[in-house]
Amino acid sequence: MKITFDCPDKINGVMTMVIEPADYQEKVEKTLKDYRKKAQVPGFRPGQVPMGMVKRQYGTAVKVEEVNRLISEKLYGYIQENKIQMLGEPLPNQEKQKPQDFEKEGDLEFVFDIAVAPEMKAELTDKDKITYYDIKVDDKLVDDQVQMYASQGGEFKEAETFSGNDTLTGELRELDKKGNTKEGGLTNEAAMIMPAYVKDEKQRKLFDGAKKGDVITFNPKKAYPDNDAEVAALLKVQKDDVKDLDSDFSYQINEIRHFQPAEINQQLFDRVFGEGTVKDEKAFREKIAETIKPQLQANSDYKFLLDLRAYMENKVGEVKFPEALLKRVMIQNNQDKGADYVEKNFEGSIKELKWHLIKEQLVAANEIKVEEADLKAVAKDAIRQQFAQYGMSNVPDDVLENYAAEQLKKRENVDGFVDRAVDQKLVEKLKTVVKLTKKSVSLEDFNKTMQEK
Repeated sequence: MKITFDCPDKINGVMTMVIEPADYQEKVEKTLKDYRKKAQVPGFRPGQVPMGMVKRQYGTAVKVEEVNRLISEKLYGYIQENKIQMLGEPLPNQEKQKPQDFEKEGDLEFVFDIAVAPEMKAELTDKDKITYYDIKVDDKLVDDQVQMYASQGGEFKEAETFSGNDTLTGELRELDKKGNTKEGGLTNEAAMIMPAYVKDEKQRKLFDGAKKGDVITFNPKKAYPDNDAEVAALLKVQKDDVKDLDSDFSYQINEIRHFQPAEINQQLFDRVFGEGTVKDEKAFREKIAETIKPQLQANSDYKFLLDLRAYMENKVGEVKFPEALLKRVMIQNNQDKGADYVEKNFEGSIKELKWHLIKEQLVAANEIKVEEADLKAVAKDAIRQQFAQYGMSNVPDDVLENYAAEQLKKRENVDGFVDRAVDQKLVEKLKTVVKLTKKSVSLEDFNKTMQEK
């Protein structure tokens, strides 16, 4: 086999492979002999089918299969041995590749276009300065978290008088022009209303100070202007049924449910952090601050990675890619979406590719390696955050271990965990490499920086 590789502009490579009969004949003959042993043809005993007949029936297919195997093995082997950084997959050369006649003896020539990663130098030293936003755990953050835990531990209680965010349940009946119950009109005997979410202020104020047993006259269409779906849901009818509705309705309040947050006491402390972990409100707030800090650091690290990316893209400067060839690769990989999709998304794909190549160099230069323990730690952290969203901050480690083990069994999850682990380790390493300009900010100010372009 003869392989040549030409890449004069260093990004558009052309690989030519000449496969000679000697490269495949031995394997093809062996495969055909195996076929002969197994072939069952009427009139011939097993293993006695003439080889000529076997070759006529299977010879070309076996040859094609073996040649394709050789192409794949030798092509990727050559790329690896010669350290060619290929982008995407090799594609048949549209000008030089000629049709091959596999039924004839002789050499077979294959020509491939190969997109090669452009040369670039991505490195960082202590001379590079990047801002690091250190988010403060202030009283407001702790207050908000305390209120969240109190709300999660709260409950609905019956009340006699409406206030604030109470939920009402009652009988809703359509009225005629004279204010009487309309015969055959729309009704809902268990209509649930949260006046706080009524859009129209006049309609919302009708409920101020309302008591259990009161009857209020209000207009659903005015209460929820330009929202027929909301009106239909309230009346338990189809959206089209309220299209031309303009009637007032009577609403007799049968139940008022008031949401009462949990008290800030030992019962709440135990529910959030486990029995006896904290014993007073001061310790409760300190523990909350302790749990918030890692979350804020994760936000700071993410911002650092974004800023690092922008910094490196600017430092590396403009990079020339084999765009025509990469568009062909992209079309090949998105055949169901078409050329318009490729044109629309190509610029963004090139931007992502540039960052991918930069990050690869940074990972290699800093000897970043992901071990099994790193993947498990990332998976556990992701699961811990999911539990935290439901107010569960004291999940036992063995429970997290079991959940993580299950997640890591799924191949579709592993790649994402690997990426997160690489990013985390890269950030930790690079924070010790570059010169950090630390800036202490509130979460509110930090979020503003995240919105800036």
